[in-house]
Amino acid sequence: MKPRERIRLINEIALKLQEEMKYSEIDMYLPSFGINCKDYQPSTNSKRVYVQELLANESNETILNIAYDLELTTITQNKDKENLATFWEANYFKIFISHLAKHKKQATNLRSVLKSYGISGFVAHVDIEPSKEWQSEIEIALHTMDAIVVILMEGFKESNWCDQEVGFAVGKDTLIIPIKKDLDPYGFIAKYQAINGNNKNVGEVAQEVFTAIIKHSKSKNKMLSILTNLVGKSTNVSDAIKRINILINISNIPEELLVQMLEQIYNNSILKNSNIFISNLNNLLEKYQMTFKNKDFKFYDDIDENEIPF
Repeated sequence: MKPRERIRLINEIALKLQEEMKYSEIDMYLPSFGINCKDYQPSTNSKRVYVQELLANESNETILNIAYDLELTTITQNKDKENLATFWEANYFKIFISHLAKHKKQATNLRSVLKSYGISGFVAHVDIEPSKEWQSEIEIALHTMDAIVVILMEGFKESNWCDQEVGFAVGKDTLIIPIKKDLDPYGFIAKYQAINGNNKNVGEVAQEVFTAIIKHSKSKNKMLSILTNLVGKSTNVSDAIKRINILINISNIPEELLVQMLEQIYNNSILKNSNIFISNLNNLLEKYQMTFKNKDFKFYDDIDENEIPF
């Protein structure tokens, strides 16, 4: 998104919310997109300015998602492509995996492991159905991706397809995560810090991809929102525990996302009645001076202020 288009869209969102919502409603609405409104004080008493300031540092993807939810006509056409993107796992973070055909195995293995992190990977040689037009499906995936992983192996630089995929990501201002495997980043992606894929297993590489997503301002909030939502709605205790343990290693999870996850867990009998899950959950919540007690739905410990170190 170009800077002028971004500013225009933020202004449209701010005006829309000013017209339709109270301050309290805005504070309930924006956190659903991973935006932290708590205790924020706008520079002036204006709902429009309040929203503009909150959105100023958010990713293009977040702004587009809000605009689409508000049915702003300027982005409806781009968002309609998502209805055609049937290959993505629903409610997962979407990563396009750019690779050469002869390296399909590495791309497919990475795609499989990333799923445990709440990441849906698109591998063209696997995800495109035989009856679908190849180029059209790739274009839809590029338009709807949240980030792109570039597997840099011998021959990648000479591929017109791979070069165009990377160029599209650069033009869209999408998060680019290069994985160095026998080839250094070049051209437009030379400035990006590459993950070293040499002498590592696929699990180690997947973890570094996830870390890159969590550390980047363009993607952190969306990834955390997806992960906490997947935990809260999980029907598999083992999967939920794995994702709780992923969250334990992340710093500064917004409180509103944790509370939302706890509300989902309280209404999820599979998780709420699992002692081993609740034990793992409270290991995470302890970092935030919170707890989950399934009998009385109490999120926060009663903490004596005299016990809190300064």
